[in-house]
Amino acid sequence: MAWGVALWSLATFLTPWAAETSLWALLVMRVLLGIAEGVALPCMNNMISRWFPQTERSRAVGLAMAGFQLGSAVGLVLSPILMSQAGVFGPFVIFGLSGFLWVLVWISATSSTPDRSPQISRYELEYIQSKRQKSFVIENKLKTSKVLPPFRRLLSKLPTWSLIVANAMHSWGFFVILSWMPIYFKTIYHVDLRQAAWFSAVPWSMMALVGYLAGVWSDMLIQSGMTVTLTRKIMQSIGFIGPGIALIGLTMAKHPSIASAWLSVAVGLKSFSHCGFLVNLQEIAPQYSGVLHGISNTAGTIAAIVGTGKESILMKLVRLQVCDYFSLAYKGPVYEYK
Repeated sequence: MAWGVALWSLATFLTPWAAETSLWALLVMRVLLGIAEGVALPCMNNMISRWFPQTERSRAVGLAMAGFQLGSAVGLVLSPILMSQAGVFGPFVIFGLSGFLWVLVWISATSSTPDRSPQISRYELEYIQSKRQKSFVIENKLKTSKVLPPFRRLLSKLPTWSLIVANAMHSWGFFVILSWMPIYFKTIYHVDLRQAAWFSAVPWSMMALVGYLAGVWSDMLIQSGMTVTLTRKIMQSIGFIGPGIALIGLTMAKHPSIASAWLSVAVGLKSFSHCGFLVNLQEIAPQYSGVLHGISNTAGTIAAIVGTGKESILMKLVRLQVCDYFSLAYKGPVYEYK
């Protein structure tokens, strides 16, 4: 994790220099950024499977992913401000340096397993080990018998492919909305770029809050006696069906505040997926949760690339029709908030 954050922070920090040097240098920095960021979520899932018992993993994932969503919100709000004060390259320098600071804190405050942490109490260690003693035994046996993960066996199982498909569909929607939201507010409601950033940040803040609450609710259902499988299915169903209904409501919004509310509902309900497929990665193969997350994230990244690319092409093809539709459906003033 530390190496990944250090590398993507370096890539972010050097992006202004690369942009002024050549197109190839910029592409190298972007590729390095993508490679380094690829380790974050698998490492997160791996550590949560080691540190938390099954009845507490949903809220742990919800809390970790809340940071992921709040990062999107903070980035959307701060980037226009930093660009106006420090130029186009301001966000890259500030965010890159912030990443290096985070690495120093991470190295000094964390360890890969509870038994290696000098900060954990004996009671906490015994509690964690007693709750996941069986997983430790299975993990240790497999690690002594095999060096490489059993990719063929993992990919031969239907649950693996269901998680891969779920991750791909989740990433498709997430990254399309993330990249399209500021443009949506600027194009459809004519708010300026800085106000569009604020409208775009509200849904991601809502996603962080709802995601954690969904994690708490998921753990409560398991603790009350509901099976883990049924709990994950309920969370995943809400995470896929809910946003679809909210996005249909978005098409009827005639004011940017109403549109932001519908998008908040959409991405908020989408966070229920974190208590579905994302936690389930730790349960179907706990000793290979990081590997399995990496495999499913590959499918998710490909889906995100295809989704954002297809979105751009479709918007160009139907741009005139969309503009005509909204010009008829919406006859309001240009929104310039002071």
